[in-house]
Amino acid sequence: MALTPQDVGRIAQLARLELSADEAATMLQQLNGFFGIVERMRAVDTTGVEPLYTPLAALHPVPLRLREDVVSEHDERAANQRNAPAVQDGLFLVPKVIE
Repeated sequence: MALTPQDVGRIAQLARLELSADEAATMLQQLNGFFGIVERMRAVDTTGVEPLYTPLAALHPVPLRLREDVVSEHDERAANQRNAPAVQDGLFLVPKVIE
């Protein structure tokens, strides 16, 4: 998939970028290079390849460092809401900003 100069102009417009002719030409070359890499990656058959959560897992087993799922903080809602100008049913009340 090769981009055209018109595509680069449209992308620049959507991104609110003002590109000179030289910058647009450079951007066209860079974007086409990027999409070329993506196309080469799509051509690789990855059937049966397990996804890695870290590249190090390809070299040796990496144990997950997970902590126990336990409550480590106590409910401080009342203390946190003490300075609020308006509270109702444990919720902060704020002024209406949209009519």
